[in-house]
Amino acid sequence: MGLESFATLSNGEKIENPRFFRTDEKALAKAQRRLSNAEKGTPEQKKARKIVVHIHERIANRRLNFAHQTSRKVVDRFGRIVFEDLNIIKMEKNHHLAKIIADVAWNMFISITGNKAEEAGSRVILVNPRNTSQQWSRCGMIVAKTLSDRVHSCPHCGLVMDRDQNAAINIMRLGLQSQG
Repeated sequence: MGLESFATLSNGEKIENPRFFRTDEKALAKAQRRLSNAEKGTPEQKKARKIVVHIHERIANRRLNFAHQTSRKVVDRFGRIVFEDLNIIKMEKNHHLAKIIADVAWNMFISITGNKAEEAGSRVILVNPRNTSQQWSRCGMIVAKTLSDRVHSCPHCGLVMDRDQNAAINIMRLGLQSQG
């Protein structure tokens, strides 16, 4: 699960982040301004409130549809699905990332994927996210990186890899190790 792309699989495949809130953000801001400028109890206020509610519902429905479609594709392709056990509520307290994290709706996706996997006889495994993007998948060395470092070169083994793909490989490895 990432911020640039919605998810990166251990095979390097990326699922693009649809950014539903971002696409409707201007329309929502305009509708909310109309609502706040309308006089209380007027038909104009009721109409403006309906429009704001409609935009929020549209965003939520698109997120839910994306989560269902994407989780179905993932469950159909893989018998074992491994996610980081992220504390998303704590992550949303970072005001620089809160809007992006909320727009991605990881908890919804993980929950829906877990339900579909259970129905299909697949397994969903949650692993500790500690150092998954800092540790190199080839040599195991931990090299500190900032969130803005998207591609990194390991000074120990020379591996050059996208940070999210490296983390995806580490997450899969941790999931396999946790099964024994």
